[in-house]
Amino acid sequence: MAKVAFLGLGVMGGPMAGHLAKKGHEVTVYNRTAAKAEAWVQANGGARADTPREAARDAEIVFACVGNDEDLRGITLGEDGAFAGMNRGAIFVDHTTASAEVARELAAEAAERGIGFVDAPVSGGQAGAENGVLTVMCGGDAATYAKVEDAIGAYARACRLMGPAGSGQLTKMVNQICIAGLVQGLSEGVHFAKRAGLDVEAVLDVISKGAAGSWQMENRGRTMNEGRFDFGFAVDWMRKDLGILLDEARRNGASLPVSALVDQFYAEVQRMGGNRWDTSSLIARLER
Repeated sequence: MAKVAFLGLGVMGGPMAGHLAKKGHEVTVYNRTAAKAEAWVQANGGARADTPREAARDAEIVFACVGNDEDLRGITLGEDGAFAGMNRGAIFVDHTTASAEVARELAAEAAERGIGFVDAPVSGGQAGAENGVLTVMCGGDAATYAKVEDAIGAYARACRLMGPAGSGQLTKMVNQICIAGLVQGLSEGVHFAKRAGLDVEAVLDVISKGAAGSWQMENRGRTMNEGRFDFGFAVDWMRKDLGILLDEARRNGASLPVSALVDQFYAEVQRMGGNRWDTSSLIARLER
């Protein structure tokens, strides 16, 4: 068991930190809203800190899960940042979905300080975090990754090193590209079945057994048909992720016409007031 810190206690970070505590790690938490950190301590034990630097002091591993590149820089760099409080040989594991560029930037800064760095975005959503069954995609050097793999296992059912710093973020981009196309196709399928007068649940039951089957169909097809969009991963966050991967595509020359189109469809959902609806709400724009 290790002395660890966890920075960021949102819908993903809070449960992830909780799993570390349940495994017996000594956990100190930091959250921008102190009341949330206090509530976490009351529910899980451990301790809370007033700054990332204080939380990271003497921790063997510092985990983070915040909103975006700037949030990540805010908790790592500067006088009160985590890097300033970490000892040489400690490791920073970043679960934020951010750009590969910021992952490489922070990995280089960490290396200058004698700190290890692993970019480790996750897939599985709020339910995956709460149930400890996330998929984690990592970037970093093999020796550093090996030192944190067991700890990540507290909340992951799959964890793999994908390559050097930034590779975890690039793999998460592939994940989001694939999800965007799947959800749009499923939305159109459910919408078409309804307009055709079919029993949508029966349709989903039969086609999910064949080549059209997917996690999205099994877990979101029926709720999309019912117009329920309260499953955690918000449209605002998906648009953030799509913006990151479309920026990366412009840099590396990848052609992503479907992802770019679905990004605009999500923008329409936002204009409908669906900012906090989950990603399956793409069907809502078809049924206005």
